[in-house]
Amino acid sequence: MMNTFIVLLRGINVGGHRKVPMAELRELLTKTGFEAVKTYIQSGNIVLNAAQEKSTIETNVKQAIASHFGFDVPVIAKTRAELKQIFDACPFSEEKKENSYFVLLSKIPESELVDEVMHITYDNEIFQIINDCLYFYSSVGYGRTKFNMNAFEKKLNVKATSRNFKTMVKLLSLSQN
Repeated sequence: MMNTFIVLLRGINVGGHRKVPMAELRELLTKTGFEAVKTYIQSGNIVLNAAQEKSTIETNVKQAIASHFGFDVPVIAKTRAELKQIFDACPFSEEKKENSYFVLLSKIPESELVDEVMHITYDNEIFQIINDCLYFYSSVGYGRTKFNMNAFEKKLNVKATSRNFKTMVKLLSLSQN
């Protein structure tokens, strides 16, 4: 049975590095066996239909990109229901939620690791980890934060990729059947 998945790539088309044209990516993923492949903006947001499990989808997308484009890219797949649950679980007020970032994690981090990072504080920045998402808000804007996703990835022993509120809304819309 086919299910709809949101597949998120990390670190493509950033500053001229790891270029992945979206039309070429859609064609590649269709040839790989995925159906109804759609992309949103240039930063690695894919909606597709597949019969496989999430881990198989992640592996197949990762391998297809590596063999076609020649580089490794972290891949996180979520079902629409999982993405909606993450979106709805945002702990911030509606005003903050609209200006927050959703750092999607490849798995739920171990609770001891979460406890260790929860003491990290920066002025004008708040974050909360709920299951496989780190919710992040900065009153000074994301581009001027001290928050470092790579550091959190290492400390939590996960892969991660972040999306803003508008992208999350669009992905939920694109993935509706």
